[in-house]
Amino acid sequence: MALKATVHKAELQISDMDRHYYQTHQLTLAQHPSETRDRLMIRVLCFAMYAHADLQFGRGLSTDDEPDLWRKSLTGEIELWVDLGQPDESRVRKACGRASEVVVVGYSGRGFPVWLDKNAALLRRFSNLTVWELEDGLAQALGELNQRGMQLQCLIQDGELQLIGEDGSSVNVRPIIHQRAKAG
Repeated sequence: MALKATVHKAELQISDMDRHYYQTHQLTLAQHPSETRDRLMIRVLCFAMYAHADLQFGRGLSTDDEPDLWRKSLTGEIELWVDLGQPDESRVRKACGRASEVVVVGYSGRGFPVWLDKNAALLRRFSNLTVWELEDGLAQALGELNQRGMQLQCLIQDGELQLIGEDGSSVNVRPIIHQRAKAG
């Protein structure tokens, strides 16, 4: 018998002073049986960083042709594609061909720099690709905020993000940018 996804609900209040974006989002997240709570919370973090009325969670781990998060235009064009972890080079190439902007977010400690070194030449070829990672240990700290029903506040200023749980515990995140997509 196949295991079912665990459903998490989150109320996410975002105050993004960098983009002047101030909204509250009601999120429903399906946690795949093989997905850790840390990874689930990284998806929430990425949602906060790229928040938009049209941003959606993809099927992620359960399908190869969708990212973890994406935003589509009204005409169906993919404006933003966000993948977590260390995607295969063919997946990165395909995403960069399909989307206006692609983001790869690394979070696996020592494994991500190895992946980054191995794929550096390929990654530099794509002007619409941003690659950043979380400092070692931040994924676990984010995972500590995980609950089946969450109320979270997110403050973003000067490229730094603070995610605050309803009990007052917080995690500060300053992404380590390895490659930034070129504008326009």
